[in-house]
Amino acid sequence: MKFLLRIFDNIFWTLVNKEISQIRRNRALMVMLIIPPTLQLILYGFVLNPDVKHLKLGVVDYSNVTESWELLQAITANHTFDLESVLISEKELSNQVEEGKLDVGLIIPPDFYRNLATKSAPIQIFLDGVNANTAGIAKGYINQIIQKYNRQRVSYQTNLPVTPQIVFLYNPGLTSSWFFVPGVMGLVMTLISTSVSAITVVKEKDVGTLEQLLMTPAANWEILLAKIFPLSVLLMGDILLALSLGRIVFNVPFNGNFWLFLVASGLYVLVGISLGILLATVSRSQQQVVLISFFINIPLIQTSGAIAPIEAMPPLFQFLSLLNPLRHYIFIVRGILLKGVGLDVIGLNILALIGFVLVFLTVGISKFRRQLL
Repeated sequence: MKFLLRIFDNIFWTLVNKEISQIRRNRALMVMLIIPPTLQLILYGFVLNPDVKHLKLGVVDYSNVTESWELLQAITANHTFDLESVLISEKELSNQVEEGKLDVGLIIPPDFYRNLATKSAPIQIFLDGVNANTAGIAKGYINQIIQKYNRQRVSYQTNLPVTPQIVFLYNPGLTSSWFFVPGVMGLVMTLISTSVSAITVVKEKDVGTLEQLLMTPAANWEILLAKIFPLSVLLMGDILLALSLGRIVFNVPFNGNFWLFLVASGLYVLVGISLGILLATVSRSQQQVVLISFFINIPLIQTSGAIAPIEAMPPLFQFLSLLNPLRHYIFIVRGILLKGVGLDVIGLNILALIGFVLVFLTVGISKFRRQLL
């Protein structure tokens, strides 16, 4: 009873008004309460889309007859599959699927028209099985489209005119963990590298030891480099731990070059650390750096393809994801682990990571120097 009386007491409401006034004066808190939830809702709504559309289709049509083009038009009619390129050889088709330029490959044999007129006409379809969920849905769409095409050609069910022979590349069993584990590796490294490096630098500012470092003859870049080196070694240990868990627990294959994987992972660790240092230069406390890193990391994760396939995103988000270093790293990891690709395929992605490191470190060191003046 006394508790209820105190709630309705003037003193209690005076304290409440005081807290409301403090919150209203804290503009940073108001921004964090309004903008991040709004952006998260928009990103989740657009990015986490279970529909599979605009998969890139490549075709090798050895028959080149009217019937084969009618089949191709039926496959691309509902925009689930977009005709990306018409190729002349199976090797060229498989290379483009390996490089990630195509999601689906269609091969129409030279005797397609003769088989269509006399008996069942097989066609061969290659699906990139790296994203197991997308490949499984795409297979269902293809079967439905071809069944509809068959019903339009015959009014009774005997031998089906067109029979698809579907092959899943790089993940024959469509094991979902083969898709998610490389993505989670990049996701975890993003969260750890940015937060640990940012908090480390901000803590130096909070406790006042940064001023002591300035009394030494070391240059500003040497101070930051001394912080980056041990963190890089520790985070590379996390990379190897994650890789070992993926191989042992989830049986994720490793088909590529181990040293290329280490180099790419080392570059991404530097990206995360340099981004964390940049965040630390615009933060005044550890609490603020945690809030800002949350605001930055979640959009990076959502638009990277770690959880949802990039093909399912709207075109604008697909374009913006090119500015996301995590997207490039996940593409590299999945390419090395599942496809066994080399520099000829992931070279541009590695150059992108190098560019992110240079930009983040340059801006971070510059802002760090201005704070010390």
